[in-house]
Amino acid sequence: MTVLREPASPDRAERTPRPAPPLRRILAHANLEARILLSNGEQLTVAIALPAMVLIGLWLLPLGRLDGVPAIDTAVAATFATALISTSFTSQAIITGFDRRNGVLRWVATTPLGRGGYLAGKILATLATHVLQVLVLGVIALLIGWRPDLLGLLGALPVWLAGTVAFGALGLLVAGTLRTEAVLAVSNLVFVLLVAVGGVAFPTSSYPRILAGLVDLLPSGALGELLRACLASGPFSPGSALVLLAWAVAGVLAVVRWFRWTDS
Repeated sequence: MTVLREPASPDRAERTPRPAPPLRRILAHANLEARILLSNGEQLTVAIALPAMVLIGLWLLPLGRLDGVPAIDTAVAATFATALISTSFTSQAIITGFDRRNGVLRWVATTPLGRGGYLAGKILATLATHVLQVLVLGVIALLIGWRPDLLGLLGALPVWLAGTVAFGALGLLVAGTLRTEAVLAVSNLVFVLLVAVGGVAFPTSSYPRILAGLVDLLPSGALGELLRACLASGPFSPGSALVLLAWAVAGVLAVVRWFRWTDS
């Protein structure tokens, strides 16, 4: 016996759920990622507290300074570099590593957001967190005597973007190739080493010649030198700009080649 079915009404068809537009999906995911970053005590410590400690320490102690440059200027340059690495590299590596272990990355691939939207949301969340870091740390620096130069701040913007790409790619590479437990240890250890002896807290001119050449080739050394050039009247090195850009390009290519979306 043939059963006749009533055709779906236009109203019923209109009530069928549809994915939000791509931009709205990406912005929603960016908002989620930013809230995760800023609501976690450990991540806040890495993003705000540790850079603030670097700022106060380098301002008070005779370390990492350039001749003839106010201590607060070199301290701010090192602090902003520390803040960038903490969020772009360490925080993103840890969060993405746990997302990968918990199957979030595999699940995302089956949703309308997709892998591209997931990564785009992460990038926007990182940039938003950077803005908050600069505002908070900038206010602290202003209170202790920092008087920024507008041209220097504008010059620091492309350096900041290149650094975000370079260290963000390195963070994703660590998260996408190592086991989660290793990601946690490696990201924190590398962060401490880069800040302490990788050209962030101390200019490369303060290292022995052989070590200075090695530090110059690190993304942290290039970032530190470029931010000191912009914010602390340090010498500008085209070589540092090329090194940072090379790390950014190589990091993106490495992520495309080796990043694994699952632990298996």
